[in-house]
Amino acid sequence: MPKILIIRFSSIGDIVLTTPVVRCIKEQVPDAEVHYCTKKAFANILQYNPYVDKVHVLGDSLRELLRELKAENFTYIVDLHNNLRTRIIKARLGKPGQSFNKLNYEKWLMVNFKRNRLPDLHIVDRYLEAAVALGVKDDGKGLDYFIPQQDEVDLKTLPEPFQDGYIAFAIGAQHYTKRLPTDRIIELCERLKQPIILLGGKEDITTGEEIAAHFQTDGNQNATVVYNACGKYSLSGSASLVRQATKVFSHDTGLMHIAAAFQKDIISIWGNTIPEFGMYPFRTKYKVLEVNGLSCRPCSKIGYKRCPKGHFKCMRDISFEDVTV
Repeated sequence: MPKILIIRFSSIGDIVLTTPVVRCIKEQVPDAEVHYCTKKAFANILQYNPYVDKVHVLGDSLRELLRELKAENFTYIVDLHNNLRTRIIKARLGKPGQSFNKLNYEKWLMVNFKRNRLPDLHIVDRYLEAAVALGVKDDGKGLDYFIPQQDEVDLKTLPEPFQDGYIAFAIGAQHYTKRLPTDRIIELCERLKQPIILLGGKEDITTGEEIAAHFQTDGNQNATVVYNACGKYSLSGSASLVRQATKVFSHDTGLMHIAAAFQKDIISIWGNTIPEFGMYPFRTKYKVLEVNGLSCRPCSKIGYKRCPKGHFKCMRDISFEDVTV
């Protein structure tokens, strides 16, 4: 029985983007036993995935993790992170395997010289290339996200205006330069004129409160109503709200990829990073909101705490004119 180890330490979106590899290996490699190694904070994403037989967690000690992994005697290693620690793991385990191509040089050229040598290829396709030696082929089914029954949100528990349909807006992002400024989120919400549920983590609660408060003023004549659900639900609870939404607005973040797993219609908002890096919504209907032609964009392959130029035009100048619901 082949025993295959998949490694991806972080983060939410990246792990969701690896799910086609997990599924294809489990379904296409005869009798495969599939193990997944990730950080403790993200293990719950994989806990209910029926294609994962066992999850290994990176805690404080790489040595302890290596001891645990060596005892498994894996047949093959699929490294979907490709950093120093994963290379150490591969070397110490001494088993055949393949790492995915991170395209670091191509991204560096794009960020620093705006020379686009990036392949027209989604990151999921590059992840799948790392499993080609196992005979795995793309099954065309898209992403997976599995919600445990106890985390499914009954819409009857929501405030009344949201029980008969709503737009989900994932307002968070790991870096400031990947998020619309709060006043621009309000501007976009005003155009939608529908019930909107704001989604995000505890770090987004204050922003969500500010947005919701704008639509609760006595003088507000806008048809938009907003419910701030940031920090109120687990990741899977938020995923349940995404799954039941009529449409999803999202920055380049994990909930965007979870929305793609549910084949939602997505409005994808991009700031200092670009879809050409290969992280746009996978195999679902989507529209990109971005500012093309900025000489400073992309300024990073990840993001910053503030705009390096100070003007933040990549988010400030996004047009909402073509946004329809």
